[in-house]
Formats: sequence, structure tokens, C-alpha cells
Amino acid sequence: MAAPATRSTHWLIKRPLRTFFVMMAAALVFGMASYNLFFLTKANIDVVLNHGIMALIDGAFMQLVILFLYGVLSLAAYILLKACEHVLVDKLLK
Repeated sequence: MAAPATRSTHWLIKRPLRTFFVMMAAALVFGMASYNLFFLTKANIDVVLNHGIMALIDGAFMQLVILFLYGVLSLAAYILLKACEHVLVDKLLK
């Protein structure tokens, strides 16, 4: 049984072309936010492990927080991408 449509899902279901462009934008944001995220996080953690608290004071902690926020942004964009994909597939199959 499908969930009732909310304002945001109705906005997506109403026009498939708009949904496609939102999906493209979400894919772009997902790609840009997650690009090289694993390697930068690993390098940041290696610096902290090698240099200890001094690296955290010099900005490694703030960089780790920013990398975490990029991960959250990437996850949100991926969820939006999959939601748009679901809407478009349902529209095509009906």
C-alpha cells in the first residue's frame, strides 16, 4: 500500500520533467559532495594519529567536522536521487 502523497511528493509527481531535473541536480550534488571523501577523511585521521592534539588544534578537528557535513550532504542528495528515481519509475510503469 502506497503512502499518501505529501506536498513535496505531489510536487515531484505532478511533472516528470521537473522530477528528472531535480534528480540530475541531486546526482550532481551527490557526486561533488562525495568525491574523494573517503581518502580525505583517511588522510585527516592519519594526521591526527601522527601529530596528536596539536593537529586538532591546528585545524584538523574543524576539517573533520566539515568532512562529516559533506558526508551528510552527500547522503541527503543520494536519498533525494533515489526518491526521484522511484517517482519516475512508478510514472513510467503506470
